[in-house]
Amino acid sequence: MKKITRRSFLANTSLAAAAVTLPALPDMEKTKKTIFIHHVYFWLKNPGNEADRAKLMEGLEGLSAVPTIKMCHIGTPADTNRGVIDRSYAISWLCFFKNKEEEEIYQKHPIHLKFVENYAHLWEKVIVYDSEGPKR
Repeated sequence: MKKITRRSFLANTSLAAAAVTLPALPDMEKTKKTIFIHHVYFWLKNPGNEADRAKLMEGLEGLSAVPTIKMCHIGTPADTNRGVIDRSYAISWLCFFKNKEEEEIYQKHPIHLKFVENYAHLWEKVIVYDSEGPKR
């Protein structure tokens, strides 16, 4: 019986593991999970009007019922002050979707369309940042 050293054992097991793993790499690329992020910033027509702010937040709460939204967040500017921070918006709306297709369903969903119809009169400007990438 041939004596196996620790070094030869490690070398052989490493090669065996590599041989088993390498054929699966292309399949791993196909199944890599992604996430789609939709971030909307709203500037109110009447920035100092608390009733308008509350009404838009109420509308966004209702919008969170769209079933393709995996997670969402309604926010206001944080009290941070650095040169790269834009605090000029009134409310932000951050949504996470499984993929771009799920976000496109959200865009056409009756709840979203009704939200725009009922609340668009409150905002002066809207900026949207969409991004996608691997889920970590």
